[in-house]
Amino acid sequence: MRTLTGMGAVHGRVAAAFLAAALGVTLAGCFDAPKLEDRWTRVDIAGASVQPFQSLTLGARESIAVSVDVTYRSILTGFAVADLRVLRTGNAGAMGITPTASRLPMAQSIDSLLANSETVGRATRAVTGWDHLIQRIDFSFGANIPTVIDSTGGGGGGLFLVCYLGAGEELRRLGMADSLIVTPFGSAEYMVLPVGMTLRTAP
Repeated sequence: MRTLTGMGAVHGRVAAAFLAAALGVTLAGCFDAPKLEDRWTRVDIAGASVQPFQSLTLGARESIAVSVDVTYRSILTGFAVADLRVLRTGNAGAMGITPTASRLPMAQSIDSLLANSETVGRATRAVTGWDHLIQRIDFSFGANIPTVIDSTGGGGGGLFLVCYLGAGEELRRLGMADSLIVTPFGSAEYMVLPVGMTLRTAP
């Protein structure tokens, strides 16, 4: 009986050890889960001809160059876009759009910006990516800075350079230049983190 009892104790200790190991793996998985930035497709600015909060002259024609790195976390086909956009009303500074901002709040702000602003110049590139692919894309385009940003006279509005992914539809028009309509991917729906920077304007 003493031998059986001893073996039972051994088996009990082994079972407890396995249980502890399993719990350790589970807890490690909880505490060491990849950050959102490592699980969602991410767009990062690698270099640009403008810097955050740089002033651009109202009414001027500007040449914009920007390089981005797209880190894919799933298969995505569509268009990458670099876009200079004007927000006519609102508090530009409160949107928190800058390359060093927390990515999810910035993605949500860019979603809102794209729905409520207008483009004054952009460049696009057809892209196809898959998990773990990192793609460098260089953009250059001209942009016409409006003579007036705030349409209400209240001192609001702002100018933004944003880089994002979206679905594109090319419109072929008889006797006219073809046009590409890009519908931005919603950040939450497609698990994509766009990026951007807030700019300023000067007379």
